[in-house]
Amino acid sequence: MFWRSVVVKLWFTILLLVCFVLIILTVLLLQFFENFHVNKAEEEMLRTATVVSTLIDSEQRQDIILSTTDTVKSASSHVLVVRGNGQSWKAESDSGDFKELQKQWFEQDEELARVISGGTEVKKVASADGRKFLAVGSPLSGDSGAVFVYKPLDSVEETTQQTTKTVFLGAGIAIVLTTIFAFFLSTRITAPLMKMRKGAFELSEGEFHTKIPIITHDEIGELAIAFNRMGRQLKQNIDALNQEKEQLSGVLKSMADGVITLNHKRKILVTNPPAKQLLQSWRYEEGLEEEELPSPLHELFESVITEEREAMTEVTVQGRNWVIIMTPLYSNTTIRGVVAVLRDMTEERRLDKLRKDFLANVSHELRTPISMMRGYSEAIVDEVATTKEEKNELAQIILEESERMGRLVNELLDLARMESGNIQLHKEPVDVNLFLDRIVNKFQGVAEETGVKLLHERSGLPAGTVSIDSDRIEQVVTNLLDNAIRHTAENGSVHVHLHGGEDHFEIKVEDTGAGIPEEDLPFIFERFYKGDKSRKRSPSEEKQGTGLGLAIAKNIVEAHKGKISVQSKEGEGTTFYIYLPVENLPK
Repeated sequence: MFWRSVVVKLWFTILLLVCFVLIILTVLLLQFFENFHVNKAEEEMLRTATVVSTLIDSEQRQDIILSTTDTVKSASSHVLVVRGNGQSWKAESDSGDFKELQKQWFEQDEELARVISGGTEVKKVASADGRKFLAVGSPLSGDSGAVFVYKPLDSVEETTQQTTKTVFLGAGIAIVLTTIFAFFLSTRITAPLMKMRKGAFELSEGEFHTKIPIITHDEIGELAIAFNRMGRQLKQNIDALNQEKEQLSGVLKSMADGVITLNHKRKILVTNPPAKQLLQSWRYEEGLEEEELPSPLHELFESVITEEREAMTEVTVQGRNWVIIMTPLYSNTTIRGVVAVLRDMTEERRLDKLRKDFLANVSHELRTPISMMRGYSEAIVDEVATTKEEKNELAQIILEESERMGRLVNELLDLARMESGNIQLHKEPVDVNLFLDRIVNKFQGVAEETGVKLLHERSGLPAGTVSIDSDRIEQVVTNLLDNAIRHTAENGSVHVHLHGGEDHFEIKVEDTGAGIPEEDLPFIFERFYKGDKSRKRSPSEEKQGTGLGLAIAKNIVEAHKGKISVQSKEGEGTTFYIYLPVENLPK
């Protein structure tokens, strides 16, 4: 983590570059100074040799030459004079730790021997007995001899070491200063970058109000300006995307149709509540896992992806009809997924069925009385009935059938008005207890004739009146009591129970009759529902209803903002519940 820091990288790069330059410069300086000191020493020694050679040419006295030589040479230098006649003499150095060289050594050295034989000046670094020394030779002009000056290299190396220490000290000081300067410079440069890094992390976490302070007006300052501008623009774009997302989410949630979006890997990306509900029912029906795609959707997906065009199918899930329209989604020219619209067609199919059943039921209901009226009328016209009594009996049957046709037409008109919302309620204050007592008393005689026990109870209802359309509610209760008594066998019972509270009251009509088959329960409030599916009536059931009573009752209760429901077990009896809200109870 430490080496990933920009500060460390920049600091280390500058320091490494400076150290590299200083190392090269130090090596070159050391080499230069070493050569410089050697050259200076050689030049000094060569000047000494030249002076001695001049003295020898101009002065013949050896003692004078030696004293002068001791004066002009350095303290560490040795001087050896070789004359052409084979004589030699030397001026010794004050340094006693260096062994003096004999004439034979110079004569045996190839380079230094050229001074005597060739008359040329020679400068070299030589070694003898494991020690290095500098040696120069200068020929004598008037004699075939030479002057050799030599001294140990220790003095030169000592000077070089002092110079080396100075160079290394300067390099160390330069490295320390460079380190401090590089660290300061790197932190100065990277401080805004660190702030931008922190700001970038805050932006990634949704803090779009983050601003980077503009300290300088160089490239980094311009980068900070661009970063702040990017943050503002990003916030605007995110806000716009969120608004569009909320709008899309609102549209999807408010849609009655289900919407499912799938990617190219069949993964569900977007759904709305109707689609979720359908998928749950679908997976329950097929026994699928949470993320599995139902087989009809899978097949439709493959068809859309393969053929690259819209496809449609219709399925039935948990008793409901759904039409699925699936359309491909493109990214440029490639398909990136599909969108499926699932439309619930159950109500449309039910209405189509109701329309067909309505026509069939009305035709069936009208055909029987019309046939009977036609038959009996022909009997009268053809004088099949000869006596007055027979004619009166046929006319009575024709009258009853015409009245039944009239009731059927009136009930159809009432039901049509109710279902279209044109029902008008004439509400008035009614004492529910007295109201229900009157209706029950009206059916006591009928119940006694059929051997059915009619009971009436009440509980929990506050004293006073409620606002209802008494005629309409009486029509509902009358219909339920009539059905209960008619479908209850002798020695059975019909129980009417009134229960109320502060904001509602409930009328329960319970019988011990034959009950309603379970498969018929969902349809008893539909038009023309009858217990006998064939709609045929036996001679003992001439007063059987038209099958519209419960449908009318349901519309009347719902017009009062109430609810009507039923519970039944075949062979045990049936219970109807009428729940009505109380709009105004007296204080």
